[in-house]
Amino acid sequence: MSNQPRRISSGSSFEEAYGYARAVVDGDYVFVSGCTGFDYRTMTLADGPQGQCRQAIANVEAALADAGATLADTVRVQYIVRAREDFFACQEILAAAFGDIRPAATMWVAELLDPEAVFEIQVTARFSNQGRRA
Repeated sequence: MSNQPRRISSGSSFEEAYGYARAVVDGDYVFVSGCTGFDYRTMTLADGPQGQCRQAIANVEAALADAGATLADTVRVQYIVRAREDFFACQEILAAAFGDIRPAATMWVAELLDPEAVFEIQVTARFSNQGRRA
């Protein structure tokens, strides 16, 4: 097995334009870059905080699946929202996604690169002992 990190792409034009991978598998860990509410196939941004939150989680799930992991493998999550209210608007969605997993978490209020984006999520996962990478 190679000791080199494996880079995963979503096909998003952002990855090439800004020089990053959607996720990197390194050893037992998967580091998922910040995902916003963009649907990377159509490059359209979901509406509102809840729509963007749902799409961002779907983007994380897709990156983890490409790595051979699942949302249940998440050990750390960072949320970045444009306004405090945007985070509270997503509370039920986040609880449904991560409530049983209970990763370490940090929430930030900050401007996002796209002025229409209101929600971003970054995840670190660790492969479980029950399944392993693709």
